[in-house]
Amino acid sequence: MADQIYSNYPPPLNPAQKEFLVTTIKDWATQNGLLVRPAPTFVPKETDPSGVLATNAPVTLFPSPFPKSCFDEAKYLQTVYNQLYAAITCNEEWIGKIMEDLIDVDDFISHLWKVHLSVKEEGYAQTLSLGLYRSDYMTHTPSASTAPSLKQVEFNTISSSFGGLSSLVTSLHTNLLNSPPGHSIAYPSHPLFNSNVPPENTAVETLSAGLAAAHNSYGPSKAKPALPTCILFVVQKNERNTFDQLALLKQLTKVHKIPVFRLLCSEILDHTSIPSSNPSRPLIYSPPHSPDTQFEVTTTYYRCFYAPSDYHSERDWEARTHVERSAAIKCPTVLNQLAGCKVVQQVLAETAGPDHLSSFLSGTDSAIVARIRETFAPQYDLSSTGRGRDLALNVETAMNHVLKPQREGGGNNIYKEAIPEFLRSIPESEWKRWILMELIKPPSEAKNVALRSDGEVLSGHVIGELGVYGTILWDQASGKISHNEQGGWLMRTKGRDVNEGGVATGFSSLDSILLY
Repeated sequence: MADQIYSNYPPPLNPAQKEFLVTTIKDWATQNGLLVRPAPTFVPKETDPSGVLATNAPVTLFPSPFPKSCFDEAKYLQTVYNQLYAAITCNEEWIGKIMEDLIDVDDFISHLWKVHLSVKEEGYAQTLSLGLYRSDYMTHTPSASTAPSLKQVEFNTISSSFGGLSSLVTSLHTNLLNSPPGHSIAYPSHPLFNSNVPPENTAVETLSAGLAAAHNSYGPSKAKPALPTCILFVVQKNERNTFDQLALLKQLTKVHKIPVFRLLCSEILDHTSIPSSNPSRPLIYSPPHSPDTQFEVTTTYYRCFYAPSDYHSERDWEARTHVERSAAIKCPTVLNQLAGCKVVQQVLAETAGPDHLSSFLSGTDSAIVARIRETFAPQYDLSSTGRGRDLALNVETAMNHVLKPQREGGGNNIYKEAIPEFLRSIPESEWKRWILMELIKPPSEAKNVALRSDGEVLSGHVIGELGVYGTILWDQASGKISHNEQGGWLMRTKGRDVNEGGVATGFSSLDSILLY
């Protein structure tokens, strides 16, 4: 079935069909907010100095085929993954041991750990912790005769983006498949289109409900006198993915009736304060457009601070510490961000030594733990001599691997034949900053057509990556979980010869799926 689908999918487009689809998608994207701010390489800043322009998000013209068994498995395992990373975050001693080697050679990890230690010394004012996660997968098909299996690319614990836009792409492709209603004349005919639309995508509802759960669990105002409460989105300057965030903001304000504000990470210290006389340490926000109005922040949702480039000076680290020591529920805490480092994923996947996975999931059915383990691709530590180094330094074996640093976001990895030369170009003491992971082998015959944000239309062989969203709220002191949900998904598709996968970094296009 898979071979047959990929061999003649998507159906070919004549010039008129292609023009219709491209025009329809551009107009639909503008009408419905499937947008991003244009890259400066497309619209220079001097052309749009006020930042008023927007363009369609990069998107595929067709939804991509995806095996239903893998999709169902990813959804089923998400709440277990949520539980796993909450349990890891609760074990500060274990995280500290894992980070020991990295702290010496990785300034970013070292700074994050120092923020935690600083707040720990004073005492955390808030024990509740919120995770808005996304687990990213590819289907692994090492040979044409092998049934596809689900393999995890990475687990994101901070700034798990594109929930808002991924829901819109699902709606876009569903509309095209039902245009006009009950028909599909927007697309040429194909067996996969018969009575088939993308599965429901509740990413906006799920992520917003997680934030609302944290807001409601915060309880009454801790300020004296009491203040109205709000959720604070902490965002990057020159954010191109604003509309994705606004989808969550709209859901929170319209459905959950919660005030939400967006604040640049560089302005945290300018517009928030913690009263020194209040031992509860509430985080007080004064909107710059209404400085005489004050809100108490129940929840800070980071869409920033996941990479060293977000910290331009010590003042930014002071801002992160300032929020961390407050009573606001963090999404995520520094510890939870550290739990998302690639080294944690590598240690969980180890087959020799202590069984950390089973330990963190104690009380979980052993068959389910085994299913989690099945999603791991082989991964290796480079901190000492052994199999990992042997595989990385040999050009032939390196061709089957990717080298990953402890970073979120696209554009950081080293691939295949570039690995040996890269490692030899840096001090050997820094090798322990990197994790070697065996490459996942997705279907080689998959194809699609992408409409880029600059209007360029590209077609050819592609690789797809499925992300599944989950939310969890737990008490860091007791480990008690009060909210744990899975809901919504993201499909990103890139050219087969493109290594990186980030949409915001320009490597991938947003996509949806048709199950087979």
